[in-house]
Amino acid sequence: MDSTRDLLIALARRYAFADLGALAPAAEIAEACEFGHRLLSLDAEDFAAEAKGVPADLRRRARACHMPQTPREQPRGALDSLRPAYGLLLEVIAVRWHRRELSPMIAAVHIASEYLPLLAFEPQLGHAGDPARWPEGLSAPGSRFGVIGDRECDHTKSEQSATNRTLRVSVEPGEGWRAYFDRQHSQVAGALAVCVADCRNPCTAMDWVEPEQRADLELRARTALAFADTPLVRLRHAAPVGHGFGVPSPEEVLDAWQRSRTALDKNAVGASALKDDGFPLPGLPTLFSAVAGAAIEPATLLDGVSSHIVGLLERLER
Repeated sequence: MDSTRDLLIALARRYAFADLGALAPAAEIAEACEFGHRLLSLDAEDFAAEAKGVPADLRRRARACHMPQTPREQPRGALDSLRPAYGLLLEVIAVRWHRRELSPMIAAVHIASEYLPLLAFEPQLGHAGDPARWPEGLSAPGSRFGVIGDRECDHTKSEQSATNRTLRVSVEPGEGWRAYFDRQHSQVAGALAVCVADCRNPCTAMDWVEPEQRADLELRARTALAFADTPLVRLRHAAPVGHGFGVPSPEEVLDAWQRSRTALDKNAVGASALKDDGFPLPGLPTLFSAVAGAAIEPATLLDGVSSHIVGLLERLER
């Protein structure tokens, strides 16, 4: 029994929640493993799923990263603030790195790049891009935001479609809301950054941002756009035949990140990536913090789940 339990504890400490769940000697342990696996897999739709055997603090912190599945769902989770979700992303990236699971690690980096502009906008919006709470100024007279087919707008056709949808999706049924988040919300994030930092024909869409805050937001949004175009993020698309057929080596990941840091070193926000903060990709938490305008550190959610499962295993009858 001791050797079996030691093996299960080793799996828990390696965050191997799926493998451990398949071998779990008790329903309570299997439930905690399922909870941990959802977090590690970044299954944000199901972070709020019932897991009554998991400590309340862990469930509360997971709900803060949850993406609401209906327009009126409360609490708003990651639509209130993306900072807890980015803490979890950093923890997942670190765990995947240490487990040498580099393909899912790069996928997590890619997710972070897609929503990074919303992290930049959060201080001005007062939320994390909740379509039910967009400022009226986005649709002010003279605004091209969400206007399909306007040739003066720098948004692509898909971005125009996404921005048009985001202005009305909060009155759609749950199915439409979920489809929007599956396919278009990340495009809205990029479109907002283009509006404030990269538009060649500015309209009134960003006039709601206070002038004294505009320059700071522009810098942080421009850095978010730049991060999405770095060699590190492009590793997600490097496979010659679709995604998943080319897994980079650790050396390739570190080289791509070093080249990314150099490319980002164009302003004070991007230069934050050069800091050696002890993360496996040095400077990544510091960069996210600079873009957010607030401290973002790797979460301890997965570690908390691991410790909880170890405790359950250690209490098993010897």
